Amino acid sequence: MYTGNELREMFLKYFEGKEHRILSSASLIPKDDPTLLLTVAGMVPFKPYFQRRVEPPFPRATTAQKCVRTPDLEVVGKTARHHTYFEMLGNFSFGDYFKSDAIPWAWEYITEVLKIPVEKLWVTIYPEDDDAKTIWEKAGVKPERIIGDPENFWAAGPTGPCGPCSEIYVDLGEARGCGKPDCGPGSCDCDRYLEIWNLVFMQYNRDEAGVLTPLPKQNIDTGMGLERIASVMQGVETNFDTDLFRPIIDYVAELGGLRYKDDPKNDLALKVVADHVRAVSFMLADGIRPNNEGRGYVLRRILRRAVRYAKLLGIDKPFLESVFRIIQRDYAQAYPELQENENFILNHLNLEEKNFQATLEQGTQLLQEKVKELIKQEKTVLTGPDAFHLYETYGFPVELTEEILEEQGLSVDMLSFQTAAEEHRLRAKEQSQQMRAVVESPELMEKAKLLGVTPFIGYDKVSTVTRIEGLFAGGKEMQDVGEGEEVMVFLSETPFYAESGGQVSDIGLLKTPRAEARVLEVKKGVTGTMFHRVRVITGVIHVGETVEAEINNYNRLATTRHHSATHLLQAALRSVLGEHVQQAGSLVTPERLRFDFTHFSPLTPDGLRAVEGLINEAVLMNLSVEATEMSLKEAKFSGATALFGEKYGETVRVVRMGLFSQELCGGTHVRGTGEIGLVKILSEGGIGAGLRRIEAVAGLEALAYLRSLDEQVMEVAQILKAQPTEVGKRVNGLVSQVRDLEREIVQLQAKLGKNEAEGLLKRVAEVEGIQVIAAQVPASDMEGLRQMADLLRGKLRTGVIVLGAVSDGKVNLVTVVTPTGLSGLHAGQIIKEVAKLTGGSGGGRPDMAQAGGKDPSKLGEALDRVPTILQGFLKKIEEKA
Repeated sequence: MYTGNELREMFLKYFEGKEHRILSSASLIPKDDPTLLLTVAGMVPFKPYFQRRVEPPFPRATTAQKCVRTPDLEVVGKTARHHTYFEMLGNFSFGDYFKSDAIPWAWEYITEVLKIPVEKLWVTIYPEDDDAKTIWEKAGVKPERIIGDPENFWAAGPTGPCGPCSEIYVDLGEARGCGKPDCGPGSCDCDRYLEIWNLVFMQYNRDEAGVLTPLPKQNIDTGMGLERIASVMQGVETNFDTDLFRPIIDYVAELGGLRYKDDPKNDLALKVVADHVRAVSFMLADGIRPNNEGRGYVLRRILRRAVRYAKLLGIDKPFLESVFRIIQRDYAQAYPELQENENFILNHLNLEEKNFQATLEQGTQLLQEKVKELIKQEKTVLTGPDAFHLYETYGFPVELTEEILEEQGLSVDMLSFQTAAEEHRLRAKEQSQQMRAVVESPELMEKAKLLGVTPFIGYDKVSTVTRIEGLFAGGKEMQDVGEGEEVMVFLSETPFYAESGGQVSDIGLLKTPRAEARVLEVKKGVTGTMFHRVRVITGVIHVGETVEAEINNYNRLATTRHHSATHLLQAALRSVLGEHVQQAGSLVTPERLRFDFTHFSPLTPDGLRAVEGLINEAVLMNLSVEATEMSLKEAKFSGATALFGEKYGETVRVVRMGLFSQELCGGTHVRGTGEIGLVKILSEGGIGAGLRRIEAVAGLEALAYLRSLDEQVMEVAQILKAQPTEVGKRVNGLVSQVRDLEREIVQLQAKLGKNEAEGLLKRVAEVEGIQVIAAQVPASDMEGLRQMADLLRGKLRTGVIVLGAVSDGKVNLVTVVTPTGLSGLHAGQIIKEVAKLTGGSGGGRPDMAQAGGKDPSKLGEALDRVPTILQGFLKKIEEKA
């Protein structure tokens, strides 16, 4: 029996023997693909090659690709095969070999390497794909085991590369089937016939009219799920019974004091927890952070679902870290990022788990309140919308809601719950469909591909004489453009830095003897071509024309100072806070720098001073700044800091600042740290769970900031008629004086309130033998009104008090019934009726309640009606008795 790790290695080695290059799995964060939140298939990293936006650096490749899909999240654990995270084994050809090689290799691998019996195998093809049928037969498949399936046609979208595909199925035996007469490969959803490998033959291009044209270079894209093939090779019923899952499931079962396969309900929860924690571990390892949008929201949702299902298993204590250790132990050899990024993974797992446990407690409290309402109203069914509100707002699982209600003889209206969930899903789908990726015009992209990499000479030069290789306006190629027009320009070489790594692009000018154009921004395409967005100021510029390209050096120098300061900042943070600090994002502009980093608590004032001090000491040392190109392996060995989650090429640029800082970076930098000038931290704060942000200024911008502070201090000093050095002392004195006056005001208000209360006690009325005070009083806010009501309650001892006040154009009301339950009266019900008369509403406890009103002119009338309102309540109470 082969283990999952062995099956992964066998597949890659087999195709390495067929002259494929073994590549490491790409990140779960798709690169340069705004159409996808996550890597969902093995071919995703190769899309630029298949679409020929970039020329492939090698003709063949093989990978074990990490993937995450969540459309079937609710089905995970209920079937044998559905997962959130899975591994896709694949072999790929970029215009090299095609069906005549791909099919025999697949058959050879399945029958001779894995030795799956031929009599258990079936193949499906696209009915019109005669070539594939012939090749399968030549490979050794009997004709009667080749089935035509009209669904076997793959397309990335309505237009573009597409083609037929072939799928290999394993017959798991009649015992696993449904028994229907038409049960067969590709035609039945039962577990008998398991699809293990899909071979996609990209041989056509489909245009907008739906016409298929053969591609000049045909591609191969295959995918075999590791979990599926492991279940076949290990002879187990489901993917969850393979060694890829069993150790995780058994450990979680042990935590819950359970045994796997003792109870179907518990088994479902165990599978969900194992699947979800595995997915979360790999997502975190690739640098995805939990948040409320995009892929971060997907991560948070999966993680919370794992915690919820663990709770159903009786696991109430934190458990994610210990489960991650099992995953790390079994998978880190193939995926070292699970080891390398351990601190990041554990910090986020623990923080998210702790926060969500608190959220679950809130949900439980709210559910108990709903239960009380149901019992009071003599109902037995919680409405679907109420259950869905708990689920959507608090992440409270409907299964847990059902369980709690069941214990008390209650239930959930699951039909209306599902309706509410479906309505929410449709709304979310509608919103996602409104999001469209920005797609460049095919003409523009084809030109970029033709031109290839634009040489960047801006590390050493601020200007150069270059040639215009292309002009595009509105996605269409132009030969010349004139004054006022905004266009995309391609140059033969450029001194302009393209926006990258958080550093904004250069701006500047393109000049000819008769024309001038302003460069507004520069971006780099996937082909390495520089896209210069330009506005023509005067004259006309032409394709093929020689131009002088000159960057705005003032802006460049300011940006460079901030970029170099960012490197010093990261090194200082790691020195003060620890090596766990990792860059999570940055913005470097001429005006300032912004640096996001991983850390789980605010920096203390002393910590900030220490970081700022280290940076400025490094500036004063005027450390030499050197940039060197080397292999990625050499860079990592030298200890250079890399951006977490970033995928680098084989050759990288390392920027060293003495022994203080060493980072992988393609940006522009000063020649010595002394050129940075003063660095001043402006702010530090949290921007999300486990994420902090520092903003700072350097050089002339730091000087401008300090001048601004100086001017403010001088202005305050003039107002206080004090020396600038005495401003702090004088302001503290004024603050102390204001506090004393505020205390005096409170004391005077208390005296006034006491006097007002004594006056009101002399005007007590009686309603049906009950003492009643109903009056408008001078109270500046609700707190003052409550204090006066408490004062009167202490004096009156038995009776009803209704006080009203006007504050900021609104009505405040307080009602007290003392002692509680006096003659069956309820303060909340009384105040509700009084508030209605002022255009407001309110409620509260039987002994005390408060309310607000909108119409101050009605307050007097409302208070006059209090005796009548009380008589009405007393009459109803008497009738019930």
